[in-house]
Amino acid sequence: MQILFLHNNFPAQFGGLAAYLADNGWQVWFGTQRKGSSSPTVNVFVYEPHRELTEGIHPYSNSWERAVINGQSMARAALKIGEKMLSPDIVVSHSGWGNGLFAKDVWPNARTVGYFEWYYNSPGPDVAFLDPSTPKPDQRARSRCRNAPILLDLTSVDLGFCPTNWQKSQFPVEFKHKLVVHHDGVDTSYFSPKKTNGLNVRDTHLPDDAEIVTYVARGMEPYRGFPQFMEALARLQARRPNIHGVIVGEDRVAYGKKLEDGDSHLKQALDRLPLDMKRTHFTGYLSRSEYRDVLRASAIHVYLTVPFVLSWSMMEAMSTGCLLAASNTSPVREVANNENAILVNFNDPADISRKLFDALESPDKQTHRREAARDTILRTYASEKIFEEKRQMLEALVDRTPQKIAV
Repeated sequence: MQILFLHNNFPAQFGGLAAYLADNGWQVWFGTQRKGSSSPTVNVFVYEPHRELTEGIHPYSNSWERAVINGQSMARAALKIGEKMLSPDIVVSHSGWGNGLFAKDVWPNARTVGYFEWYYNSPGPDVAFLDPSTPKPDQRARSRCRNAPILLDLTSVDLGFCPTNWQKSQFPVEFKHKLVVHHDGVDTSYFSPKKTNGLNVRDTHLPDDAEIVTYVARGMEPYRGFPQFMEALARLQARRPNIHGVIVGEDRVAYGKKLEDGDSHLKQALDRLPLDMKRTHFTGYLSRSEYRDVLRASAIHVYLTVPFVLSWSMMEAMSTGCLLAASNTSPVREVANNENAILVNFNDPADISRKLFDALESPDKQTHRREAARDTILRTYASEKIFEEKRQMLEALVDRTPQKIAV
């Protein structure tokens, strides 16, 4: 069986599954735009857009033209490799960026699978959560047009994966029969509990008796509740002298509206809040093992999100046995509840701080939540289970036995 994965980044959502299939005798290819990508078990080829967007193109058409360029660039690169080497039975592509738009045209006999992460409704639940005012017609039109490459994928794929039920609920009802809810999988063997003696990561060195409150996100932004977390941390530091906040991520906006040059949500927090900087630690991006060290050292891990794509970090924290404090928002509630986590009000730093304080006052009473969090991931989201189920679904797709695909 030969399979081709397509994603702007590498290994992204497909890395674990690609390695698993290669280990099980599949011939695995991966096309990506990330320069320098390589793998000992997967055939990786790198391609890049052959031109920029048309100058002066209508702004509503930006995402569509970019998707077409990405799809054409992938197709040209694949054709250069030649069908003697690359003739996939299955093509799996992250939908929205356009990498797999022309997969059916290059390989008419291949089965195509889309990874559908997000559909842009207007008003979207994420945007409405942050700003409940009615979107202007221009904003609504932009959102509608951003779906163009996603809709084209929905019409052409043989099967689509959505990571969670809540994410699937955002897609048009006409296409939901094609979408199977199946998570990417969590490496529960790697992200496992282990007692640590303090924390030693980069320039952050904390003793064993430090109460470490952790926060992880790609950027520091309202979408992931960064302003609320920082205010809750400042409140907590004022009440508990041994509290240390460890923040993993970069001072940038990964999701949502960017601020003016020279400004950032981190800068605003530092200017506004009475934080004890000796007990506030910013690690930047970390290696996988350093990131795991942070989770293992955590006394309580805070994950906040608007109604948007659920982060791997929340589920990896649960798998590591963290005491999780998470926002009481729709995507979170699909995985976390009051049995395996502490649910907090996203918009209320006082509520977040108070619940963190109460949990830290009696850590022994939280053992059941830590154990339940890991058990949730082991039962439903463990990668060894997820990958084998996906392998069977993909084989069934090639065999054209739809009854085997249903989950």
